[in-house]
Amino acid sequence: MFIEPTFGKSRQSEKKGHIEVICGSMFSGKTEELIRRLNRALIAKQKVEIFKPAVDKRYHELDVVSHNENAIRSTPVQFADDIILLAGNCEVVGIDEVQFFDDRIVNVANVLANSGKRVILAGLDMDFEGNPFDPMPQLLAIAEYVTKVHAICMKCGDLASYSYRLVEVKNKVVLGEKESYEARCRKCFFEGKGR
Repeated sequence: MFIEPTFGKSRQSEKKGHIEVICGSMFSGKTEELIRRLNRALIAKQKVEIFKPAVDKRYHELDVVSHNENAIRSTPVQFADDIILLAGNCEVVGIDEVQFFDDRIVNVANVLANSGKRVILAGLDMDFEGNPFDPMPQLLAIAEYVTKVHAICMKCGDLASYSYRLVEVKNKVVLGEKESYEARCRKCFFEGKGR
């Protein structure tokens, strides 16, 4: 379990920002972990702002919601750069489904962290073809803390780190849930791809 390195008012007043990335496949608990960390910051009475891409309306138009239906209020944004303006004087910034933003999100994360904020980002590290999902590789490279979470393979029950698409659509971004995706281990993922 991740324990916050700079928790509490006394350390936070030093304005030492940093970036945390939570990554993994579909159904691995990325959003659940993001919500857990943000709730802990709220318990510590820190000022928290939470954002998600406006395109993601799967569970709720405004809230960040996990597959387990845990939710936390958020602000949907169209463009990554809007987060800098909307973050204001908060101490902690949470961003879910970061893979749906363009490469500007990397600069946004750096600007926020350099201004002394704790920045927590969650998103898929690989796309449905098993390739790195931009901009996640760049975020992983600049993050001080990286947590990779795993799902359970829906075929064999082993640990899963791949998102297997069940529908025949070639677009990189296809919003969906259990009707469209399965978490799979490496072996079951590539067997399903016919490799």
